[in-house]
Amino acid sequence: MSINGIIAEYNPFHNGHKYQLEESRRLTNADHTIVVMSGSFVQRGAPALADKHIRTEMALRCGADLVLELPALYATASSEYFAAGAVALLDKLGVATHLCFGSECGDVGQLERIAAFLLEEPLWYSAALKQFLKQGLSYPDARARAISTAACREAGTHTFSEDCASILCSPNNILGIDYIKEIIKRKSRLIPFTIKRIGAGYHDDAISSAVSGVSLPSPVSALAIRRTLQEGESAASIRPHMPREAALLLESCLAQNRTVYADDLSGILYYKLLTEREQGYEAYLDVSRDLSNRILGSLNRFTGFQAFCDLLKTKAFTHTRISRCLLHILLGIKKTDMEYGRALDYIPYARVLGFRRSAAPLLGQIKNCSSVPLITKAADTKKSLPPEADRLWELDILTSEIYKGIAYGGTGRPAPHEFSTPLVIL
Repeated sequence: MSINGIIAEYNPFHNGHKYQLEESRRLTNADHTIVVMSGSFVQRGAPALADKHIRTEMALRCGADLVLELPALYATASSEYFAAGAVALLDKLGVATHLCFGSECGDVGQLERIAAFLLEEPLWYSAALKQFLKQGLSYPDARARAISTAACREAGTHTFSEDCASILCSPNNILGIDYIKEIIKRKSRLIPFTIKRIGAGYHDDAISSAVSGVSLPSPVSALAIRRTLQEGESAASIRPHMPREAALLLESCLAQNRTVYADDLSGILYYKLLTEREQGYEAYLDVSRDLSNRILGSLNRFTGFQAFCDLLKTKAFTHTRISRCLLHILLGIKKTDMEYGRALDYIPYARVLGFRRSAAPLLGQIKNCSSVPLITKAADTKKSLPPEADRLWELDILTSEIYKGIAYGGTGRPAPHEFSTPLVIL
């Protein structure tokens, strides 16, 4: 049996995501597709546009068979930890045969060569990386510059093309490389497989056709959809860029609840920063001493989450990294939490968010093959988890409750508790 694994955020689910689901199923002749999806908060350090159960239903109605939640500790982490958690989850299920991901280059062989090289990390590369970091470049830029010195030359067993630096400057390529690195490190049987992204890039925020009502011939980015909604356009304006099933779900969600954006976290974040300014913020995941000091020195100019990210941004500290660090402070995610996660080999459980009834045999196979418990009822989880996994589970529940509190704020309705929210079953 061939079973695809896809790692996603679906924030929100759009035409490009449906294309990936359909193409990966077709090209690998997959019997089922398992999606590992971020929950309430996403990897760029922001809340998801819509609730994770709504996004789960979008995925299931558009081709996925089973959706599992990536624990919040990894869903909000840097690319390396995001990949480590997601790949470990797919690997521990014991049934996935392929890991299918989108990339800008569309060449899995080139990504595999770069991944193997980065794991090997020859001395000359390490020296070049340190030199570029000393020049004040961000880590992603320094890594791209360092590896570009290997272009068109032999580097151990690896030969790189002249465009290897540009490959490392594209976000989905970077994630794909990190996925492959984790597959290699785990000696996993997962076969990496990439689908070339079509249409707008990850960072493209233009969706002019959504405003004019003209459908684009190729998908726009999730960022463009979010930006359009945030600027006050109606949900109907983004219909051409999403599968019909997903668009209707999003419209229904937006009619009942408010969308959630980073600036909705401003008040909570400012309170947290104020109450902890005496000890600083270096204990939190990804926060360096320099960044902690920078936050402290700029706190009296805080006006909002996004504006604070812009204020703190430098050549070395990208907007995304700062946003992620501020989210870790807000959610209470510390460096010690990641140490606990790594000691558990990242994933101690697999939480089901939803599935298709036709995929019942897949669930049965996972229960027989998985090395971690499959959680279908959140209220009973404590009974089935080892005590050392408690912290990861508590973070998942806390982050979901914080998110729901914001999403339901001002609606006059209480937010549903995480333990009372049913699985999405189609």
